[in-house]
Amino acid sequence: MCGINGIFAYHKAASAIARDELVRTRDNMVARGPDSVGLWISEEGRAGFGHRRLSIIDLSEAGSQPMTSACGRFTVTFNGEIYNFRRVRAGLEEKGCVFRSQSDTEVLLHLFAGKGEAMVHDLRGMFAFSIWDAERRSLFLARDPYGIKPLYYADDGKTFRFASQVKALLAGGEVSREPETAGQVGFFLFGNVPEPFTVYREIRALPAGSTLTVCDDGAGEPRRYHSIAQVYRDAEANALMEEKAGEVEARAAREALLDSVRHHLVADVPVGAFLSSGIDSSALVGLMRDAGQNDIQTVTLAFEEFRGGPEDEAPLAEEVARLYQTRHATRVVTADEFAADLPLIFQAMDQPSIDGINTWFVSKAAHELGLKVAISGLGGDELFGGYPSFRDIPRWVARLALLASLPVLARGARRFITGAGLDKLLGSPKAAGMLEYGGSYAGAYLLRRGLFMPWELDQVLDRETVRQGLEKLRALAMIEETLAHSPASGFAKVAALESSLYMRNQLLRDTDWASMAHSLEVRVPLVDSHLLEKVAPLAGRMHHASSKALLAAAPCIPLPHGVVYRKKTGFGVPTGSWLSNTPPSKPTKLAPSQILSKGQGSRAWSRIVLGGATA
Repeated sequence: MCGINGIFAYHKAASAIARDELVRTRDNMVARGPDSVGLWISEEGRAGFGHRRLSIIDLSEAGSQPMTSACGRFTVTFNGEIYNFRRVRAGLEEKGCVFRSQSDTEVLLHLFAGKGEAMVHDLRGMFAFSIWDAERRSLFLARDPYGIKPLYYADDGKTFRFASQVKALLAGGEVSREPETAGQVGFFLFGNVPEPFTVYREIRALPAGSTLTVCDDGAGEPRRYHSIAQVYRDAEANALMEEKAGEVEARAAREALLDSVRHHLVADVPVGAFLSSGIDSSALVGLMRDAGQNDIQTVTLAFEEFRGGPEDEAPLAEEVARLYQTRHATRVVTADEFAADLPLIFQAMDQPSIDGINTWFVSKAAHELGLKVAISGLGGDELFGGYPSFRDIPRWVARLALLASLPVLARGARRFITGAGLDKLLGSPKAAGMLEYGGSYAGAYLLRRGLFMPWELDQVLDRETVRQGLEKLRALAMIEETLAHSPASGFAKVAALESSLYMRNQLLRDTDWASMAHSLEVRVPLVDSHLLEKVAPLAGRMHHASSKALLAAAPCIPLPHGVVYRKKTGFGVPTGSWLSNTPPSKPTKLAPSQILSKGQGSRAWSRIVLGGATA
């Protein structure tokens, strides 16, 4: 896991790249790669790469980056892990390729030389990389199917810049900080900034599962090579495993899950695990044991505010650790530590987010234990239907579909309710929006995941920003585009939405910045495109609150009863309680007392975050 960056002065009128800018951008990401540093600039000075390395595979100097092919034509800078690199390497060696290292990075060079941009279909892993082709004078960028690893770019019409972090691009000093209204509006709608937007107008995210090529004529449009919704639709069309049920279905799920865990254990350093009291992380620890890892370091967070209550993860996590014989640590986090770390959290938060505090502290704890890699259970709820949205959204759509065909009437009813203040009597502004949005999957998803509703945004942003932002963001259209090539089942539709929006823009992005701030690589075996292809055929028969049984049953040693039947609480942190005694460390338009008087929780926290994370 690393930090990467690069510059390509593609236009003939552009100045040669500045070494100082390349270094400033690279070294802003020192926490992502504290083990070694690299820099490469092409002979004509028009292209250059930077690299900060966290050594995980092939710890020798032979694995250092940027890495150039033996022929000198191709140079790569790469962030991530290719879990199937040994199998791909063997195939390349059969074709005559000669390797100089044991790294997965070198596999990318040979694969690109042979297949060009089609190489991405051979890769299993989490990745963001760029390859320079000196012969064609072109830059190729790619990002993994789920978007586990980030990749941002800025193009001013003459020079193309990219990096693993938004703030690293800004640190280079040549990218404008002019705000992006779509990013600001998106943050208050969803609690995160939806890709491809950022909160800066000039900076965009390369969408997950996409590639991009830049040549002397400039940058093309991102080309998508993977769609989660398409995988579900293809599974339905092919009717794979349609006849399988019961023990056969459970065995197929176990084999797929164990295969993913085995791939995610590929490393030349110890691989630990985050362990909560939930099914996802507990099952993965059990599967790590099944995959042959006998020495497992696990870590759990505990909070005095939760002690003895339903949100206390520690007792059950310790029971799971004993069951699977791990070396376990319970790390207690206090309000004082939160107050001390808050400035560091805002500094590390690459884009505004209302989440990520939990991952910050568990990553900090893992780093303190000496770990460089940890397995996380992230993705289990999206894959196996663990959220209430899997129940609620299809039910809302079924009941309110008629109103979706009468949008003018539904919108008028909502405006009447909010204008008359009746939404306050209903207890939530979302209740008024049910008439307007509840009859479609896109609208129902916005209701389920929305932080503020569109008609509330002028409470937190000026009206012109709201107008411009909503016009550019096109929130409902964005959600609908996620379901292009839509699967038929309600479960699959919600799974595609949760994976492509909430998980991608919130959970995976938060995991990246919060873990890399502590020089920790977090791996997510339940967020794997090969696993998705094997599990997707089961989606038509999955049901909310029951499909997690497939995951719970996967380890050879069954999970404890208390874990399997524990009421879902989420990986929570007592942020609301802490904020009542901790003033925000960055400026905000409202005083803490004013913020908290509006209610502790995500809405209050969002007002603090936007100022803190962008200051």
